[in-house]
Amino acid sequence: MTPSRGIPETIHASCVVVGEAGLLIRGASDAGKSSLAREIIFHAAQAGRFSRLVSDDRTRVQALHGRLVAWPTDPLAGCIEVRGVGIVRRPFEPSAVVRLIVDLSEDPERYPEELEGHAGLCGVMVPRLHMRTGAFSADIALGRLSGVCDTVVTL
Repeated sequence: MTPSRGIPETIHASCVVVGEAGLLIRGASDAGKSSLAREIIFHAAQAGRFSRLVSDDRTRVQALHGRLVAWPTDPLAGCIEVRGVGIVRRPFEPSAVVRLIVDLSEDPERYPEELEGHAGLCGVMVPRLHMRTGAFSADIALGRLSGVCDTVVTL
């Protein structure tokens, strides 16, 4: 194992890619990760942006050369849950560099501290957005993702 490559982990999360940026959605069971992922894909596509599922429910993550990379577990690649319908197949991307983590929880802080604007995963710090479970706001997540990507590009 080289210093530029971390140990892969499997986490309970969904991941989508918008443009070239991955958005990792974490939360407890029934928090709405799949619903938010589908909403983000839909709204990004409506705005003319490339968007695709990477993974749903279980996601593999690993630090590679200082970046956090996500990809689906083999049995779930291309599958996403639609509540009331079941598991459906969708086009998917094999991996994405995670540029934003969205954490879904019942009671996020109303005005979070600046330090809470990032989360560490696999030793990589990634910008983070904390949202209320069930309060799906794809526009907020997409806006934050755009801001993060603009910052990355201009550095």
